[in-house]
Amino acid sequence: MTDLRHHGDAELAPGLVDLAVNVRAGTPPAWLRTVLHEAVDASAGYPDPTGARAAVAAAHGRDPAEVLLTAGAAEAFTLVARAVPARHAVVVHPSFTEPEAALRAVGRPVTRLLLDPADGYRLDPAGVPDDADLVVIGNPTNPTSVLHPAGALATLARPGRVVLVDEAFADTVPGEPESLAGRTDLPGLLVVRSLTKTWGLAGLRVGYALGPAELIAALAAQQPHWPVSTPALAALSACTTPTARAEADAAAAELAGHRAALLDALPAGVEVLGEPRSSFLLLQVPDGERVRSALREHGWAVRRGDTFPGLSPDHLRVAVRDPDTSRAFAATLAEILCGARRPRSAPDAPSGGPEEIR
Repeated sequence: MTDLRHHGDAELAPGLVDLAVNVRAGTPPAWLRTVLHEAVDASAGYPDPTGARAAVAAAHGRDPAEVLLTAGAAEAFTLVARAVPARHAVVVHPSFTEPEAALRAVGRPVTRLLLDPADGYRLDPAGVPDDADLVVIGNPTNPTSVLHPAGALATLARPGRVVLVDEAFADTVPGEPESLAGRTDLPGLLVVRSLTKTWGLAGLRVGYALGPAELIAALAAQQPHWPVSTPALAALSACTTPTARAEADAAAAELAGHRAALLDALPAGVEVLGEPRSSFLLLQVPDGERVRSALREHGWAVRRGDTFPGLSPDHLRVAVRDPDTSRAFAATLAEILCGARRPRSAPDAPSGGPEEIR
């Protein structure tokens, strides 16, 4: 069975350069650190989410009743699993595994829709079964870095169905051209966002969900009191201002250049899958387990791919860093690939578990 609870932080160890976790380097910035320090000083009282909820709502043109603040995007997936009585949940893979793990933990039936690498891991909405009453997809999708057209995702919405779009990496794309965060006209659309990636706040656990007020209320009913801390609320307010959003967009534009530098540096023998648009690449290499082990021996941590449904040990997810770091990584990878080459291993055959659609 696929280990749905394995994540990039498990690849890290002292002395390794981190290409396994997709958090923007050099964050949080100094101004945000100041905000957080002041919020800690103000943490004697219980958290009041009113201001942060209003700030998020204003940033996306929503009513505050359509905003749920959460302890990271991961909490939102757990709330959906508990609150949405899905009889047939479809999770589009390869993708972030926490949504499926949350659904399985409460006994929801799950079908995996496995996207085809030959099609660039792009979604064909016709592949989603008509009777699916919960559909989960990432945009951009982790680990493929593919950005699906907003119009294609919008066609999935219909009465009686919840469509959960994980936009944790949406702000890594300049202008967020395919985001559905501001759409209020689509029935059952739930967009989940996070401050983790762009602002380097993985340890703070801060995110939010946007959707119809009645669905938001159902999710909120599953939360304990005060689920989001005072520092996290302060970060939400600070990072959703026009100035902060402009800074995030500038960072996304810089990221695009850094991604191009990594793509240019990769050696022969490495296949880049899909059309990467986010802060990471999905690579396929021959004899991936040996390559990943050798990278660790040379001081590099990358994310293994075989814990994502639909991928194999030959798949590696690599975070985009500054060009100098990327070139150093690519040079090491080239040396490893020029060593003893071995035949590419075949993907593992499915071993039971959820039904899969290919």
